Amino acid sequence: MTESSIANTAQQEFWNNVAGPRWVGLGGLVERRVRAVNDLLLARSEVAAGESVLEIGCGTGAATVPFAKAVGERGRVVGVDISEPMLAGARKRVAESGLGNISLVQADAQVQRFEPDRFDLITSRFGVMFFADPVAAFSNLRPAARSGGRLCFACWGPLEENRHWLIPYEVALRHLEAPAPAPTPPRTPGPLAFSDPDYVRSILENAGFADVGIDRETPDIIGSSPEEEAKHACIMGPPARLIDEKKPDDAVRETIRREMTEAFAVYAGGKEMLLPSTVFLVTARRPR
Repeated sequence: MTESSIANTAQQEFWNNVAGPRWVGLGGLVERRVRAVNDLLLARSEVAAGESVLEIGCGTGAATVPFAKAVGERGRVVGVDISEPMLAGARKRVAESGLGNISLVQADAQVQRFEPDRFDLITSRFGVMFFADPVAAFSNLRPAARSGGRLCFACWGPLEENRHWLIPYEVALRHLEAPAPAPTPPRTPGPLAFSDPDYVRSILENAGFADVGIDRETPDIIGSSPEEEAKHACIMGPPARLIDEKKPDDAVRETIRREMTEAFAVYAGGKEMLLPSTVFLVTARRPR
């Protein structure tokens, strides 16, 4: 992957040098948290045996492998990610699965030249909210789908409807000033960039997709221990971005982490910590 083949240079830097290594270092915690979203995405995509699937932002392959199992030996899954650390995790997962119908590509999907008219399904689990120019990105992806081919992806809803992030974000905000010079614009590339369904619909329609559908789902995020959830919140997602921006000293960081742990403990009464979330499952088609 050369510089000329990258449009999202900020995300390339972030996911190769910051978020990617952090994610992999959590040892599968992130993947375990969103198992319910995997199941929803797989069902909503209507993936079938023998199909060709293009997965954008495949990460460590937690959704890639289930899609590959669904399409079977006659099918094919191509997973694309901008992050080499994430793809290293995906290669390990694919090798452990024993599946031979998966290809992994390091690329910026906004500008990568994909084989035209090739894929029955283009999908993503939380991987399409980071494009520098979403309309350009989906315009680039559309020709890779067959005529009538499907698009199906999952994206996060608003922060206030995702308590797994809101809980630690409010803790961090108590100790840190709001992001400067003002709160991050809601459409800035990042996990919450697609939290407005009308905005998502306009992107896809302007990119030439048809039959856009957006369904709100409320799967539980499967938490681990309060301590692990606090650790996760300090290095991933909106709370972590605020902490990275403000760069508090070690004492403040420790106070934030401790108070996050206490806040998550309220939800840890049973054997499994379940944290409310809202995601959007977005579907569309390439016009025939």
